[in-house]
Amino acid sequence: MPALDPNALYAARELIVGRGLAVLAAWVIANLVGSGYAVGRADRRLEPYYFHFMNVAWALVNAGLAAWGIVMLRRLPPAGWSLAAEAGAHHHDENLFLINTGLDVLYVVVGLWLRRRATEPDARHPARLAGFGYSVLLQGTFLLVFDLAMTALLHLAGAPLRAAGL
Repeated sequence: MPALDPNALYAARELIVGRGLAVLAAWVIANLVGSGYAVGRADRRLEPYYFHFMNVAWALVNAGLAAWGIVMLRRLPPAGWSLAAEAGAHHHDENLFLINTGLDVLYVVVGLWLRRRATEPDARHPARLAGFGYSVLLQGTFLLVFDLAMTALLHLAGAPLRAAGL
């Protein structure tokens, strides 16, 4: 087996994370532009207003996460970067996205619950519940696909580390 270069593995991982953050930033922009435009024109008494309002709120949170992640990216590893350090950082990143998939499933479940709750006869503000439910369902589904893809890509990139027992 050829010797592993911790700097090359670092660069590959940072590239995957950077591209993933670019996808998240594009999702943020799409939500801010699309729902930002629509929320200003929607009737506050109807479901679309709450759908777009919640999309904008999610976009702001995702914008903060994407911006923080982008700021934390480093093109070059710290001096003296070792295979052990890379293995630890790689496992951290992979596990972070994997844990997020669990949260994403929770978001999808909450979105479905809000949608169902909106149809109950005793529901207060059914338009709000339905609009928020659709938004949480949409955002949770996107994040679930995103986090699963990031986990899979990082897992593939970590194959040399696992093969070396790290």
